[in-house]
Amino acid sequence: MEAETKVTPSARPASKGRQQLIGVVTSAKMQKTIVVRVNRTVQHRLYGRVVRQARKYYAHDEHQQARPGDTVRIEATRPLSRLKRWRLVEVLARARGWQGE
Repeated sequence: MEAETKVTPSARPASKGRQQLIGVVTSAKMQKTIVVRVNRTVQHRLYGRVVRQARKYYAHDEHQQARPGDTVRIEATRPLSRLKRWRLVEVLARARGWQGE
């Protein structure tokens, strides 16, 4: 007999092996585009000290749901414009003090 596999319904289809990052929205002034700052810590090659590094990513926000200060998850996608290679997957935490919706 074959073992049955359980299929769990989800809002989005599961993405296979796409890179995902978590960061903070720094700007949402453009239409359907957000700027996400992703911090990471690396060890310095020579001195061994742990150093914080940050990088900006431009992400596609179709429904314009992210606001500055929100913590979001972004996912790699095909090139959407000259700078956009990421899309917003979900808003993990809202910024404090923001009244809306």
